[in-house]
Amino acid sequence: MVAFFERFDPTIQALFATLFTWGVTALGSALVFFFKTIHKKVFDTMLGFAAGVMIAASFWSLISPGIDLAEEMGFNPWLMAAMGFMSGGLFLFIVDKTLPHMHLGLGPKVKEGPKTSWQRSVLLVLAITLHNIPEGLAVGVAFGAVAAGIESSSLMGAIALAIGIGLQNFPEGAAVSIPLRREGMSRTKAFLYGQASGIVEPIAGVLGALLVLSMRSILPFALCFAAGAMIYVVVEELIPEAQSNNNSDYATMGVMVGFTIMMILDVALG
Repeated sequence: MVAFFERFDPTIQALFATLFTWGVTALGSALVFFFKTIHKKVFDTMLGFAAGVMIAASFWSLISPGIDLAEEMGFNPWLMAAMGFMSGGLFLFIVDKTLPHMHLGLGPKVKEGPKTSWQRSVLLVLAITLHNIPEGLAVGVAFGAVAAGIESSSLMGAIALAIGIGLQNFPEGAAVSIPLRREGMSRTKAFLYGQASGIVEPIAGVLGALLVLSMRSILPFALCFAAGAMIYVVVEELIPEAQSNNNSDYATMGVMVGFTIMMILDVALG
């Protein structure tokens, strides 16, 4: 796999990796052809798993390399990490307040952002799209970091991050398409809506790689920015939604398993 990726420019590497993560989202959405409902305990465990993957990826794949590179480049490492991390969270906060969307675990009348007449299906897709922006950005920045020659970054580590993001995209795709099917939407239409939530990842991935390649000096900031955006999604959306059905034990174990798997992927392979 590494030999295959080595043949391409970092932006193409990021494109292939995020096309994979989008494909896994579509694969999860395809469950709608076999199931009409998801048991709440399974749903909450899946959300917890996604949260655990994102937490582990934020540190090992993004913050740690960002701190190392900041120090290598002569920046104040803790200041750069703090500024990037908080900026990522602030960016998602602003997007969260300006883009209408609906959280998966909340009732159909609970909407966030500006008032809108958009259908529930569109709002659900936008909610997952918000998750996927920082995920695609993180993958792109990771491949850019490898091209920049950061000692703590490796091509296998960037690939491991893409695999981890793909793993947690599977339940997210199902979490969009199956509820829409349960509400009466056709299987095909529910699948198309579910996979559409992941289309932003290749776009964000390529943009992230291009950005850090053209402006290497912002790479430490960009790595921590992506981490901050991911942690914002975890704390503001994934964990509260996973806890909303009083299945905290299942959600917590999902977080633990997701974190462990991503940690193994990143540390062992990266």
